Amino acid sequence: MLSELGTNLFIHYPEIFMKFAPAQVTLAVLVALSGSAFAQTAAPAAAPVDPISYNISAVSNYKYRGQDQDLSKTSGFKPALQGGVDYANANGFYLGNWNSTVNFPTVGTTKANLEVDLYGGYKFPLGDFGMDVGALAYVYPGATTANTTEVYAAASYGPVTAKYSNTVSKGYFGVGQTTSDGRGTGYLNLAFAQEIMPKVTLKASVGSTMFTTAGKKAGGTDYMDYSVGASYDLGEGLSFTGSYVGGNKLNSYLIPGSTTASANKGTLIAMITKAI
Repeated sequence: MLSELGTNLFIHYPEIFMKFAPAQVTLAVLVALSGSAFAQTAAPAAAPVDPISYNISAVSNYKYRGQDQDLSKTSGFKPALQGGVDYANANGFYLGNWNSTVNFPTVGTTKANLEVDLYGGYKFPLGDFGMDVGALAYVYPGATTANTTEVYAAASYGPVTAKYSNTVSKGYFGVGQTTSDGRGTGYLNLAFAQEIMPKVTLKASVGSTMFTTAGKKAGGTDYMDYSVGASYDLGEGLSFTGSYVGGNKLNSYLIPGSTTASANKGTLIAMITKAI
């Protein structure tokens, strides 16, 4: 799940794969003040941009923090349908919802087939930095043992963004859900996004999932994830992204029923997105 705000007060920066990745929002506050030798009145201000935006995507494999979110098969092709809506106020406050099809077991025979993300926060400038603080709830209808809530803080400088998320719910995607041992799990992500030629943006990120001592005893294993790729602006709100995404500790995150296939295995991913 993730969206972008850009004004002359805010530094432009993207959200990584996080997943939080997945929704993009653009706000512009443009004031045109111009004089004329033949007119004494200022030029009219540009029309305000609609604060509500929508997005829909089709992706060949939904990976979040380097891990497959479809554990029903071992192949790298696991298509998912995604979409969301965002509201961004000119004062920096925002709210959003993002959704994706998923397929992974939680506890026993219970399975998660849909992920619903609900988030809100505040973006503001701090010197040369763009700041972002907020909260994000991951909800899995019918598989509540996977529900997870995090608070986060991010800082961006130019094309670089650092973001830290901390779990405040009992469990972290099923780890420690019944014992509160998932609480306190941290995730640190460093992302880079830069337009390298017209319509082409290079994107890269590296992240680290860090369980508490109790979380590790409950079954969590620390690992690193990575993503590198590029997006191409096709115009009219349409974009295409190609990336290579994965993580380490492959043997710690084997797909259920397999002794070799890992949810963390690096995979080429293609995604097409339409933003409205």
